Amino acid sequence: MTEIGIDISKNRSKSVDEFADEEIDYVLTVCDNAKENCPYFPAQTKLVHHSFADPAEVEGDEETRILAFRRVRDQIQEYLNDSFVEIIGKG
Repeated sequence: MTEIGIDISKNRSKSVDEFADEEIDYVLTVCDNAKENCPYFPAQTKLVHHSFADPAEVEGDEETRILAFRRVRDQIQEYLNDSFVEIIGKG
């Protein structure tokens, strides 16, 4: 992410329980496993799913694996900039 100017060094995975008392407008799942195991959200929360290949499943040397992560990163960025903006507009 640093390659595209985004610092995630202080980010961490969070349990959905940490957000139990917050109103959430959208939940975006980006893999089928997340969609299938997505917890319950109140009716006003809009669930949006778009499946991307899991780069962690790519086998090969380090360069091959890094390229897979970059490819999916770029696909997610493109989706957020294009399609997801349209989805929010229709929401």
